[in-house]
Amino acid sequence: MTPARPQRKFEDLAVAEHRQSRQMEVSADAIIAFACAYDPQWFHVDADAARESIFGEVVASGVHVLAVWRQLDHEINGDIDFVCGVGFDELRLRTALRGGDKVYVTSRILELTPSRTRPDRGTAITHYAMINQNGDIVVEFRSINLVHRRVASQS
Repeated sequence: MTPARPQRKFEDLAVAEHRQSRQMEVSADAIIAFACAYDPQWFHVDADAARESIFGEVVASGVHVLAVWRQLDHEINGDIDFVCGVGFDELRLRTALRGGDKVYVTSRILELTPSRTRPDRGTAITHYAMINQNGDIVVEFRSINLVHRRVASQS
C-alpha cells in the first residue's frame, strides 16, 4: 500500500513548532538483529564479547540509532510534504542505546527559509533529539530539509 502524499506544506510550518513522539522500547534482540544485518561489529552482535567493551554490554550501532529516530520521526512529522533531506549538522551520539531502553524523539523547527531560486520549495532546519527513559540524550542533530511550497502549486 502506497501512503498518501503528506499535506502540510512549507507555509503550514512555524518556527519553534515542537513535536514529541511516543516512547518506543528497543530490545537487545533487535539491536543484535539489526547489527548482524548492517553493522556487524563485535560489541553490537556478541553479548558475551560485548561485556569486555567499554559499554559492558551490547549497544546499538549509530546507524540503528538513526533508523529508530527515522521511524519515530515519521510518526510525528510524516504529515510534512518534504522534497528531500539534504544534510545533518552537529550530529552527536551522546549516550549508548542499550537493550531495554525506552526512547522518544523530539523535533523543534529552528529556521524556515523560502528558496530564492526555486519558488516551489523552502528550507526547514529542525533540531532533533532522541531521549531515553532516564532523560539522557541518545542522539541529537540539526536536520536540513527541503519542503514543498503551496505557493508554487497554485501558480
